[in-house]
Amino acid sequence: MSFASETKNELARVMPDKKECMLAEIAGFIRVCGSIGLVGGGRFKIVLNTENNAVARHYKKLIKEYFSVDAQIDVGQGQTLKKGKYYIITIGPENLSDQILRETGILMVREGMNFISDGIYEGLIRKKSERKAYLRGLFLGAGTMTNPDNQYLFEIVCNSDKLASDVRKLINSFTDIHAKKVQRKKEYVTYVKNSGQILDILAIMGAHSQYFAYEDVIMRKELRNEANRRSNCDQANIDKALAASEKQTAAIRQLRDDGRFDTMPAKLREIAELRLDNPDATLVELGEMLDPPLKKAGVNSRLKRIMELAEGR
Repeated sequence: MSFASETKNELARVMPDKKECMLAEIAGFIRVCGSIGLVGGGRFKIVLNTENNAVARHYKKLIKEYFSVDAQIDVGQGQTLKKGKYYIITIGPENLSDQILRETGILMVREGMNFISDGIYEGLIRKKSERKAYLRGLFLGAGTMTNPDNQYLFEIVCNSDKLASDVRKLINSFTDIHAKKVQRKKEYVTYVKNSGQILDILAIMGAHSQYFAYEDVIMRKELRNEANRRSNCDQANIDKALAASEKQTAAIRQLRDDGRFDTMPAKLREIAELRLDNPDATLVELGEMLDPPLKKAGVNSRLKRIMELAEGR
């Protein structure tokens, strides 16, 4: 099961305790995954599609709790959605479809005429608790998340630029979260790619178990990346040390070939001989071989002087 599905399963068990939050969550869900059709006499039918059985049962329960309407759930196969089984919640005129559309801010009136709005009705999200519930409804209806082991990405897919802008504004109303939006063919997507901000969104929606699962993945990835950085740094240091040793060895041999080796001070000859005999030794290890021992800086200073002599300085 994907991380997004597990998150939706957890959120489908969250039942708002306030009526206004119930309405906000229902509105968010209908706004992104519902279709509305006329059934005659100016009356409407609401059809909601979801691939998640737990989500379908959750909204059937939530709608019944708030509107005292027993919505019907049917099972479809590979027609409306891309593949696999999906669940259809149908609400007809006999089940207060017009009232539900009006209370969720979807069916509006302008100059005495009904029209379907395409954004988020501000009257439903005045309080922070209402915004949290609305966001939960949006995610359960049209949200997705990638597995954090692969990529950090949270998305809400919308069918209009206006709705995507409103969703972005809603998400950004929470502290330190900065959602963006992009158009993909005929869809508009509001998204967040920052791991810390996605964690905040999980907490805001109420997916506390998934919050800790996501956080655990982030911590493991950071530890693994840190180990890789240290390993790469260690390897780079080894390569650098070996390259320096090769240059030092070449300089010492040049001094021998030129007959200048025996004219060097005894301390320089001593470290030079140790370097020739121990080409893979570190400066610290060379210093410990001396009697008395010499610190790394002292070894480096002597070898540097040998290099200068080989260059005729």
